Amino acid sequence: MVNRRAVVTGASSGIGAATVRALRARGWDVVGVARREDRLSALAAETGASAIACDLTDASAVDALMGELERSGPVHALVQVAGGARGTDRIEDASVDDWQWMFDANVLASQRLVTGLLPLLRRAAAADGHADAIFVTSTAAQTAYAGGAGYNAAKAAESMLVKVLRQELNGEPIRVVEVAPGMVHTEEFTLNRLGGDSVAAEAVYAGVDAPLVADDVADVIAYALESPGRVNLDLITMRPVAQSAQHLLARGPLRVRSID
Repeated sequence: MVNRRAVVTGASSGIGAATVRALRARGWDVVGVARREDRLSALAAETGASAIACDLTDASAVDALMGELERSGPVHALVQVAGGARGTDRIEDASVDDWQWMFDANVLASQRLVTGLLPLLRRAAAADGHADAIFVTSTAAQTAYAGGAGYNAAKAAESMLVKVLRQELNGEPIRVVEVAPGMVHTEEFTLNRLGGDSVAAEAVYAGVDAPLVADDVADVIAYALESPGRVNLDLITMRPVAQSAQHLLARGPLRVRSID
């Protein structure tokens, strides 16, 4: 895989950073993209990845990113991880600014990336057989829950973007994959959603026997990218065993029922 290059967004922490590490370990050339340049630089030093700081909610910054990618080499895969959630308020109490940010970060950022990177992905597919666009959405795109409306709506919109893109690219050798994780214990997602309240953030995971971690999602992304070029994994929904559905979460040790 040494001649294949992936652009991974949201690379400064969590699933994005784990994906950079996973792909580099498998021999990919990787460009990590995120807002925080200091974290990107540390990740690049650790893994040998390239790093480009960019705020994907800023159209001019994305244009500059595309120019730099165009100049620096081919792009065989986009892995769009960047996004996030803000707030858990009821709809009537929610912040319009939070909802605007969630739509910008999860939906419009994805659209900008598709617009900018499709020419590069097409060029790579023509030269090397296929290219890939992978989007990390969420089970929040599939099931509504109280207090989640803004994030539900943003991730559902991103999920629809992925499905439409797959149809619009029908006939081209470009795979479009959606990875929808449930509960993933990362250092920042819930902390950011809850406004930096670390106690409340840890309470979300309290008693859950082995929630997913970022490396689990990164491994699935790598598997999708390295599957035979004829295989498209349209939608991969992944949850910890303790989370049977969005609303059904076991707390406490997992154990079999009595078999007596």
